[in-house]
Amino acid sequence: MNTKNEKLPDPKEIEKEISEFLSKKFGSHVKVVSPIVLPEESILERSEKSPEKDQKIQFDLKPEDLVSYLDQYIVKQDRAKAILATKICTHFNRIKCIEASSYDINELVGSIKNNILMIGPTGVGKTYMIKLIAKKIGVPFVKGDATKFSETGYVGGDVEDLVRDLVKEADGNIKRAQYGIIYIDEIDKIASSHNIIGADVSRTGVQRALLKPMEETDVDLKVPHDPISMIQEIERFRKTGKREKSTVNTKNILFIVSGAFSDLGPIIKKRIKEQGIGFGAHITGSEEEFDILKNVRAEDLIQFGFESEFVGRLPVRAVFENLTEEDLFEILKNPNNPIILGKKLDFAAYGIDIKFETKVLRILAKQAFEENTGARGLVSVVEKALLLFEKKLPSTPMKIFPVTCDVFEDPEKFLQQLISAPNDNKFIATFEKLVHEEKEFIKAYVESNKKNLTDKYNLSLTPTRIELVASFYCKNIMDIGNILKKIKSYYDEIKKIELYFFKNHDINLVIEEDAIDFIMEQLINSAVKLEDFYRQLTKDFEYGLKLVREKTGKNRFFITRKALLAPEAFISNFLKDEPTAS
Repeated sequence: MNTKNEKLPDPKEIEKEISEFLSKKFGSHVKVVSPIVLPEESILERSEKSPEKDQKIQFDLKPEDLVSYLDQYIVKQDRAKAILATKICTHFNRIKCIEASSYDINELVGSIKNNILMIGPTGVGKTYMIKLIAKKIGVPFVKGDATKFSETGYVGGDVEDLVRDLVKEADGNIKRAQYGIIYIDEIDKIASSHNIIGADVSRTGVQRALLKPMEETDVDLKVPHDPISMIQEIERFRKTGKREKSTVNTKNILFIVSGAFSDLGPIIKKRIKEQGIGFGAHITGSEEEFDILKNVRAEDLIQFGFESEFVGRLPVRAVFENLTEEDLFEILKNPNNPIILGKKLDFAAYGIDIKFETKVLRILAKQAFEENTGARGLVSVVEKALLLFEKKLPSTPMKIFPVTCDVFEDPEKFLQQLISAPNDNKFIATFEKLVHEEKEFIKAYVESNKKNLTDKYNLSLTPTRIELVASFYCKNIMDIGNILKKIKSYYDEIKKIELYFFKNHDINLVIEEDAIDFIMEQLINSAVKLEDFYRQLTKDFEYGLKLVREKTGKNRFFITRKALLAPEAFISNFLKDEPTAS
């Protein structure tokens, strides 16, 4: 067959022919639409273009470091934090060890992964914890919902789509995607139903579809039997003249699954009772329920409706505790919690600064506990309590909003008082009191976590810096971690000034810690920029210190806070006290 003068058809022509065929076969309801090619096209094109420089994993986090990080954001769940932090750190450090070795360790120890099953009621922090961990360790991360898989049956396409999504998250870098984390929520929904006779293929089929990716398999980036993928392949072949197969290996991808498992407790309890351990006849409270779930075994999960092979792919299990009313209060009090920070941001969008009274947080915690939905209930009660104010206050001159118990006692009356007298001294005094309370609380929080925060951010937390952190928190909507990163960046930039000054003026300055704190105060509390400070420093010290060097031979100067405030006196002291160089 002579193909010398033939050319490959235009993708648009193929698309048109496929559309016509689909229309004839299925009617006008089925057609090919061009825009949907973009996601898969971006994966393949980025995977070709992305220079995969860092092919080896860069990971040096220790389990205790990760636990300390989680402690800043998550209340309770100490055992779950310890399990997840330990096994996730071990997973990535093990990959690093294998890649650094000169022989194939996999041949010796196999490739059993620390895939994790998380069990716990809704709203206890399962998803939040995984998101925090993925953000901290910096690997590609995708989240899926097991209920979507059950809707599509047991073909397993959706499962592989999660792997493809990892490549998107890694900007097309396949090597980096192969170190990612896939998190599947509501996994208990794909357990086979107890009241169905025979195999429940719509659910067990999904479990089987997960088996290979959870262990090791190659996932093709192109979706099989997809006309769009065919068009893309033709286009790529036309451009490159090559037909390449792009795949993602799942050997090092960590799978974490979670679910509420509301019917698992009675199964475990029945087994324990039959073994004569002596638990009571029924579950009476959340603590006893947690104690029951801690005893979960593979046989319980199989009886719950999971295939034995599926359970075997999840060797690590973490059980989450129910949250008490006091726990919910502690969540709201935590300066890093996204609920209060998010609500502050909502009002800040209208130029309104909002502060919460501690009593209000207790009321909100009580209401959320009564909803029995864990931490999720906190969002709904906060929204319910403040919706009226969020609707009305943006249309008023009000720029401060002290949230006190009056919000609950008579919201309409309190709103009218705010609107009628936005500059009332009573409201201003109340707001300033709440600002002071918030500042004192942040100072106490940083002081109590001083060692951990100092080690984590490599920043000595002097009393002045703790004061700076508290002030920054009260004026900005930011969690403690990001505030410390900001202050550390200021610190590092200020220290660079020593080098700049030496390069530009051949004078060795050492900026003392109290001077650094003073400069950071100016940067945080006023509109001063570091460039402006450097220019002022040059103006205040360049000629004077050069004169001192000529007169005394001295060329190293320690700049204190006092020197910054009175540069002329600082220079005069050297000229007065030091003998003239011979």
